[in-house]
Order: sequence, then structure tokens, then C-alpha cells
Amino acid sequence: MSEEKPQPQEPTEPSNEPDTGSAAEAEARPQPQPEAGAPAEAAPEPVEPGQPEAAEPAAAEVEPPAEPARAEEPAPAERPESADARRRLRSALWPPRLSRGQLVVALLLFALGLGLAIQVRSTNDHSALRGARQEDLVRILDELDSRQQRLQQEKAQLDQSLAQLQNSSNQAKDAQEQTRQKALELGVLAGTVKATGPGIVLTVEDPQGQVKADMLLDTLQELRAAGAEAIQINDVRVAAHTFFTDVPSGGELIDGKTVTQPYRFTVIGNPQDLTPALNIPGGIVRTLEKQQVATHIAEQQKVTVDALAAPTPAQFATPAAK
Repeated sequence: MSEEKPQPQEPTEPSNEPDTGSAAEAEARPQPQPEAGAPAEAAPEPVEPGQPEAAEPAAAEVEPPAEPARAEEPAPAERPESADARRRLRSALWPPRLSRGQLVVALLLFALGLGLAIQVRSTNDHSALRGARQEDLVRILDELDSRQQRLQQEKAQLDQSLAQLQNSSNQAKDAQEQTRQKALELGVLAGTVKATGPGIVLTVEDPQGQVKADMLLDTLQELRAAGAEAIQINDVRVAAHTFFTDVPSGGELIDGKTVTQPYRFTVIGNPQDLTPALNIPGGIVRTLEKQQVATHIAEQQKVTVDALAAPTPAQFATPAAK
């Protein structure tokens, strides 16, 4: 037998084969048993000598266990700088410090608000006139103008009388004369004294008998509101106690006296005030015309009221002590 000569070994290069120790440990681990009915895994093919072993598949990555929840960390303590800033802000805002200029502005604003409140309240007090008709507003305005003029004239007369009493050498005589004149004026108003002066004559013709007692009373009230000082209806003097009554047979009763149409109003007063007061829209003239009653107004510079009213003594009123 011929002896085999040992072949010279070539220097081996470092291979990428896994460590044999690691491979042995992997083989020693128990292999998982396949479940019943599951297809059998193919057996690993034998590795021929001289061939490098196939690299084992990389092990499945295992997720690391979840870290336990950390306890909440306590809030850091408040810094002394923030507490000092809050304390300074609080001391700056309270108690409030008002300067002289701010106090003056506050007083002015208070006065302005009070004035606006008073203005609104006074405006609301006159809200009753907002729903009035234009005719009523015109009549009210005319009556107010006439009343203001009469009051101014009366004031001027009283001032003149006062001046005469103060400057007269014979004050007793002047006082008696003024007392007599005042009695005459009161007699004219009471209907116990004849009167004359400028005025109007209003004639109301009612052949169909449409005029009633309330219409005559409305006419009298409008004349008084326009400044009439003496009024006579036909032969009856109008006084404070004058009353009207309807008569079924026709005509009217004025203070118990029968008066038939045409009704003639003789009025002493300012014609420029009396005529417009009767002719305003919604006045007595327009009302009578709607009832087919004819009216006529004549302005005269001299009108005489000669009918007299019987004085009636007061039953309850007595002069009050000074």
C-alpha cells in the first residue's frame, strides 16, 4: 500500500459562517412542535462539505416591554419675582388714587347724565300731545297765544295801577276810583253791566232744526277760549251760570228763556283772535257746515252787549278772610 502523502494545507480565509458555538446552542434549543393539521416544514437540505452553510434567518424582532407610567412631577414652586410683581400690581390698583382732574371729569359726567335724565323725563311728560290731531294742536296753540297776550296785558295794567298808587298824592281817591273801575269790569264779566267794544257777530241759521244744545255750548266755549269778554245770544246775556236745554217742539232754552233760530252771537273781544278760532279745521264752523247749517261771521269795530243777567246770590261761597 502506498502511503498517502499529506497535502499541503492552504491558508484558509476568514469566512462569514456563524460561530459553531452559537450554532450548537441553536440546535440544542427545543424546536416548536407543529400543530395538528398544519403542513410539515421541509427538512433542511444537507450541506455538502466544502460549501458554506446558509446563514440562519434573523430572529424576529421582539418589541421591548412598555415602560411603566411615570408619576406626575410636582409643579415647581412659584418664583419670588412673580409673587412680588403681583403684590406690586395689587397695591397699585387698590385702593384707587384719584387725581384732581379725574375727579372734575367724574363730576362733569354725573351732571351731564342727570341733565339727560331730566330732559327725557320732561319729554315723556308731554307725550299725551303726540296722538292729537293737527286741528287740535292748532287750536291749542291759538288758545295758548291768546291767553298769554291777555295775561301780559293784565300784568301791564296791574303794574300801571301799582305805580299810580305809589306816586299819587291822594292815594285814597285813586284807590276808590280804581275800586269803582274794577267793579265795572267784574260787572261786565258777570253780565250785570252793559258793555261795548270791538268784536264779531256770529249768525247761525238752522231752518231744519239740526242745531242742538251741545253745539251752542261748544260755540260758547270756543269763544271764551279765544278771549271773548262779553257774550250775548239773541236777547240772553251769557254769564258764568248759563245753561242750555233742548226743546222738543223746536228751539232752545238758555237760562230758562226760549231762543229760536237764527241764533245771533254778539261777542266783544279781539276780532283777529275770535274769527280764526271759529274757522280752524275741526272747529265749530266746520262742524255746523257738516250738518247743513249756514254760518256767517261779521267783524265790527264797535259791538254793544246790552242784555243783562240777573245776579244770583251765592248759596255756599263766602269771601275768604285775608
